[in-house]
Amino acid sequence: MDEQYGLIFDLDGVIADTESVNVRATAKAFDELFEIADVKPEDFEAGLGRGAEEYVKAGARAHGIELTDEQARQAAKLRQQCFLQILTAEPLPPYPGVMALIDAALVSENVKVGIATSGTLEKSRAALEAAKIPYRKMVYVNGGDVKNKKPDPELFLTAAKRMNLTPERCVVIEDAPNGVEAAKAAGAKCIAVTNTTSADKLAQAEIIVESLEDIDLNRIIGLIDG
Repeated sequence: MDEQYGLIFDLDGVIADTESVNVRATAKAFDELFEIADVKPEDFEAGLGRGAEEYVKAGARAHGIELTDEQARQAAKLRQQCFLQILTAEPLPPYPGVMALIDAALVSENVKVGIATSGTLEKSRAALEAAKIPYRKMVYVNGGDVKNKKPDPELFLTAAKRMNLTPERCVVIEDAPNGVEAAKAAGAKCIAVTNTTSADKLAQAEIIVESLEDIDLNRIIGLIDG
């Protein structure tokens, strides 16, 4: 049997620019619940990839407010409602290079492809459908499938297991430091794309690119075979 390889995509900030939608949705929730205005994308950097409640806590902390767990749950719930409303009304194009990689992996005989996201099932599925990603043909792990959020490796370990591969046979594509750390902790190789974070904060990754147009399956296979 030919060698098998795994390609695992993060969703937010990797497949599509959901982060700008996240910020808009959270800004609306923050204004309504806590009268926090002037929300900026960098307010949430510490919470990227760590699940909805840590994300909103990070954003509030940037404005000098420490949310209780109950406040964070309330904000995350309203944020998701706002997020879904925006996606219903607006298109969400995938980032350049994403569909070419997914399409190539889906027709490949030796590359399995999956998505592993900390987002909830409802939120992540809405984003994937808005971006027209054929996720039903892929391994798909969301935040509801795991107990521990990034930088814990559970998300990527679960995706590799569902692919029937060891993590060492997988490459994870990430955009956030917590995600890169989780991929490395899982034992996978990591390609980081600077869609939401500067390259210096992604230095743990084996490869750092500005666009997934710079990546193809041969480069992924070469990274795993090393």
